[in-house]
Amino acid sequence: MTIRVLLADDQALLRSAFRVLVDSEPDMEVVGEASDGAEAVRLAREQRADVVLMDIRMPGTDGLAATRMISADPDLAGVRVVILTTFEVDDYVVRSLRAGASGFLGKGSEPEELLNAIRIAAGGEALLSPAATKGLIDRFLAQDGTAEDHDPARSERLGSLTVREREVLVLVAGGHSNDEIAERLEVSPLTVKTHVNRAMSKLGARDRAQLVVIAYESGLVRPRVE
Repeated sequence: MTIRVLLADDQALLRSAFRVLVDSEPDMEVVGEASDGAEAVRLAREQRADVVLMDIRMPGTDGLAATRMISADPDLAGVRVVILTTFEVDDYVVRSLRAGASGFLGKGSEPEELLNAIRIAAGGEALLSPAATKGLIDRFLAQDGTAEDHDPARSERLGSLTVREREVLVLVAGGHSNDEIAERLEVSPLTVKTHVNRAMSKLGARDRAQLVVIAYESGLVRPRVE
C-alpha cells in the first residue's frame, strides 16, 4: 500500500526538497502541498492523506491549529500528523502532541529519519525521537501541571483499564518500545501491542503519542524531578 503524504510548510524550497525525497520511495507519494494550516486541513480531506508533515510556524492558520482541526474531525481520523520543527524540544511541540500530533521530527534530521518517520506514523506508532522523548516529557508535558491541574475526565477513564493495561501504559509513557516492554514483562510483543491497542480504545487516544500525553495529564505518571 502506498503511503499518501501531504507537505505543509510555508517555505516552497523545503517543500520541494521533501517532495523529491518522498517521491523517490516506492512505498509513498506526495499527494499535495500546503503553505498554511487551513490549506493543509482542506487538502488532507480532499487528497485522503495518510500522513501530514506539518510545520508549526506558518502564516494565517498555523500548524498547531491545523493539527487540532485534523484531530477533531472524525472524517480525518486516519490522518497522522508529524510536526516538523527547528527545535526538537519546545513548548510548541508539546502543544502539538496535546492537539493530536503523532510525534515530531527536527528539520535537520537525516533523509532516512524522515522517511522512517513517515512509515512509523502511517503505522499508527508514536514518533518521539529517542534523543528528545524523555527531555520532552520531563521538561514540558507535566512541567506546568500540578495534581490540581490534571484532567479529571482522563483520570476517571483510567479506571476502565485492567491492571496489566495500566502497567503497559506506564511503560509506554516512559518511552519504551513494544519489544522493550515485552522483555520487561516477559510476554510477547504481540501481547503488548494488544494491551496498547485496548488502552488506546478505552482512553480515546488516536495513537501511541496520545497515550503518553494522557498518562501524564491524568497523573498516572509524574515527571522526574532533577
